[in-house]
Amino acid sequence: MAADARLLRPRAEARLPPRAKELMRTYEVAAGILWNGSQVLIARRQSGDHQGGRWEFPGGKRHAGESIEACLRREMLEEVGIEIEVGLLWRALTHVYPDRRVSLYFHFCDLLSGTPTPIQCDELRWIHPAQLGDHHFVEGDLPVLPDLARDLIVMAG
Repeated sequence: MAADARLLRPRAEARLPPRAKELMRTYEVAAGILWNGSQVLIARRQSGDHQGGRWEFPGGKRHAGESIEACLRREMLEEVGIEIEVGLLWRALTHVYPDRRVSLYFHFCDLLSGTPTPIQCDELRWIHPAQLGDHHFVEGDLPVLPDLARDLIVMAG
């Protein structure tokens, strides 16, 4: 599996008036793909959060001056209580919501220490790749689910 850093432009952005696209706030978000050889870790967002109650890959917003990799290490510790090694950038994309633009960077991660615990999320689940489509994911993650499921199934052998 080769690194694929294509930047996808959702059709929703094309429908926005030019001025709205300029004024829209952009967030850079790191998302961790934690794979244990047969299952991937997903987190359910807290109900009060943007897209609350939906599933996502653990991670979060990059702080000013922080690299995406440092952001992912920080967010994994804060959200799920684990230390990770950030690996391969698997995919990057931009998703436009009605009120914001989110640039997402999906990295494979290796668990260094700790046990995933829902600290800043409602629930964590280890699921098989074929189950990704059975969960109500945040809109920004939806475009990657089919390719990720395929790639993880190949990795599982």
